[in-house]
Amino acid sequence: MSAKVFSSAAIGLFCAPIEVEADVSSGLANFIVVGLPDTAVQESRERVRSAIKNSGFQFPRGRVAANLAPADIRKEGPAYDLPMALSLLLASEQILLKEDLSKSILVGELALDGEVRGVNGVISLMLMAREKGFEKVYLPEPNAREASLISGVKIIPVKNLSELIQFLQKEKIPPEVEPLDFQSELQNVDYGSADMAYIKGQEQAKRALEIVAAGAHNILMSGPPGSGKTFLARTIPTILPNLTVEESLEITRVYSAAGLLPPNQPVARKRPFRSPHHTASGVALVGGGTWPKPGEISLAHRGILFLDEFPEFDRRVLENLRQPLEDGVVAVSRVSGTVEFPAKFILVAAQNPCPCGYASDPKRICTCSPMQILKYQKKVSGPLLDRIDIHIEVPQIDFEKMVSDNHGESSADIRGRVEAARGRQRERFGKSGIFANSEMSSEEVKKFCPLREDTRELLRNAVAQMRLSARSYHRVLKLARTIADLAGSEEITTEYVAEALQYRPKAD
Repeated sequence: MSAKVFSSAAIGLFCAPIEVEADVSSGLANFIVVGLPDTAVQESRERVRSAIKNSGFQFPRGRVAANLAPADIRKEGPAYDLPMALSLLLASEQILLKEDLSKSILVGELALDGEVRGVNGVISLMLMAREKGFEKVYLPEPNAREASLISGVKIIPVKNLSELIQFLQKEKIPPEVEPLDFQSELQNVDYGSADMAYIKGQEQAKRALEIVAAGAHNILMSGPPGSGKTFLARTIPTILPNLTVEESLEITRVYSAAGLLPPNQPVARKRPFRSPHHTASGVALVGGGTWPKPGEISLAHRGILFLDEFPEFDRRVLENLRQPLEDGVVAVSRVSGTVEFPAKFILVAAQNPCPCGYASDPKRICTCSPMQILKYQKKVSGPLLDRIDIHIEVPQIDFEKMVSDNHGESSADIRGRVEAARGRQRERFGKSGIFANSEMSSEEVKKFCPLREDTRELLRNAVAQMRLSARSYHRVLKLARTIADLAGSEEITTEYVAEALQYRPKAD
């Protein structure tokens, strides 16, 4: 006899419904799994066998076959254990259901004793279930709170295989899963001990970082060793605006698919801060694998990707950033298929001006030759530098400022201004899907960044003298729009454009 239930296959950040079929027939004892399974799915045979036995049932005798359809979609991970065990019990007629499963999805990894363990990608699963018209999802109890982020589908948490059978035979009433209050989860965020108030001096750098946070712009900090570039970068999360519900859901979906959500935290509360080492490969940065998984740039979505020692990264690795910085998505292509991951992140890079680090330090002698300095600076390509909105020098701190007891402006105060600027942007862009000025297209720049004639003349001269590209021109306008938002001005005046222009690299 054969039986069929439904499960789900993860394809990047999306899911597809999977039919889990089981057939029990006479013949030599054998258990096979077909349907393009990976190693984890193949190993489910032993987990399913032990879970069925230890749950008080008998594993079917004879020839047992499990098919995961459609067969041309690769199946990976242990999420098929639970539906496979249920379909085998149905096919061997050990249980009779009192519930129709044609509108239900089952996922879950089985322990050898029948306990149901959590799986990855539950947010994508719930979105697919709602889109395809499924009414119920049976999933592991640890995933219930995460699943409750998505409404419109009934969630039934399952502790073990025996409990699932009790639910389906109406012997036990499933518990109610309370919808997660998104707004309360995003309140009272702990930003850690880093605070702008502890940064001595560096007023120009702190001003630049405020603009970065307000408009989600990219920044490159250059300066001698010990000038505070890394600490400045690590304080940026403390001045970024709180996550909106939409942004939090986007981040949660990425981290759920990657299996990086903490067990006791079903929703992303803070913007991510990713800081890969300069030995990271292109696959680690962009994402990939036999079946593509999110890389660092997608894990930094709606947050910060900090690349310290920027020129020390392999040039071919850095070139992978060019397309995501422009489009906000990254397409990872493999033989098994092409998967798109979101990649709207703030690039924060830090570098020394030369190999020894002291080319820009007036108090230390640089030991590098002009050829060494030129070669070091050429490690980062011009097209990539063109995609960075703010280039800023971070000098060494004077001794008097270093030992001063005076504290600068706190991160909370700066974040208040950033929140106000982001509020103006949300009001301006409405429901267009744009969250910050840096995401504007050229058409939107033309619409939302009108200029007076004197301001236009300033830009015309700057484009000629600084040899700005069309991309640089639009990035200057976006930057000026953010500076105006911080000042509470709807009009982009000459003052704001002039400040935006000073952040362009000197080489231009």
